[in-house]
Amino acid sequence: MDSALLLVSFIILVALVFDFINGFHDAANSVATIVATRVLSPFQAVLWAAFWNFIAAVPLLFFHEAGVAKTVGAGMVDIRLVTEIVVLGGLIGAIFWNLFTWYYGLPSSSSHALIGGYAGATMAKVAATRGLGSTLDAIIPSGWVSTVAFIFIAPMIGLVLGYVLMVAVFWMFRHSSPRRMDIWFRRLQLVSSGLFSYSHGANDAQKTMGIITSVLVAAGYLKEFDVQWWVVLSAHAAIALGTMSGGWRIVHTMGARLTRLKPRSGFCAETAGAIAILFPTYLKVPVSTTHVITGAIAGVGSIQRLKAVRWGLATDILWAWVLTIPMSALVGAFSFLLLFWLTGRA
Repeated sequence: MDSALLLVSFIILVALVFDFINGFHDAANSVATIVATRVLSPFQAVLWAAFWNFIAAVPLLFFHEAGVAKTVGAGMVDIRLVTEIVVLGGLIGAIFWNLFTWYYGLPSSSSHALIGGYAGATMAKVAATRGLGSTLDAIIPSGWVSTVAFIFIAPMIGLVLGYVLMVAVFWMFRHSSPRRMDIWFRRLQLVSSGLFSYSHGANDAQKTMGIITSVLVAAGYLKEFDVQWWVVLSAHAAIALGTMSGGWRIVHTMGARLTRLKPRSGFCAETAGAIAILFPTYLKVPVSTTHVITGAIAGVGSIQRLKAVRWGLATDILWAWVLTIPMSALVGAFSFLLLFWLTGRA
């Protein structure tokens, strides 16, 4: 195996490790509500979520519509500037921030860590080879407009939908006792949690596909940006395995500390979250499943009274969101410069 192929293989492996960590880090998003409501045990919940994470690969295999992957891989930075070292530096930045926030139990965005690290490494490459004045040449503004907009839009969609669904549920079951409602919604929550896990796989796995495809293009193994079938399967398998490993620190934050959940509110939060993720996925926009489900949980929690949501904790989470892209970009840039210094390759 020649050195170029060895490097590309290593970078693909690192990308899949990131995807695994993404599943591990975001497992809480998929299982927190159904565990908090005790519809499933933690072990059952992660198996259920992992199954739907993987099933989300099926439409991509048959219809080849990996729009989010193309946005991440070639729509936010100039792919002509991307090299193997750039991709590796970006992945290191994303993995570092994911593990840092996981350690402190903060549900930050794996998605934004990835695009932040990728952009930071690309800008560092331009700065190192063309000078600081050319740094912004790496960025494609149109790709960032929709992504940055959905940092705010996606959780608001989740919040509003969660609130509206709770209103609808209370009205439809106004003559039923809470006990009878919970009997129904314990069953329905299996459907809603499966739908949310499917939407998580549909959006998040594509981000790693975009990174892997970009390194294949940069190395000359692909002439144009076209996601291969084996990339689809490996990305979905990695995120599903990561989900199976769980992320119990963040499960506690999302499922218990943010607000108290019952099966009916869990159903509404998961359904609202799934819709708020599938909509931008259709628009080919990468979004944060963490942002969305946090907004949805806050929405269903605020139906009783605003104090039902621990807004102090929500503020801490918001700060993690705000810092994710710049901090992962900083680490991605530093990682690229270190690799550039060690290898002499840009």
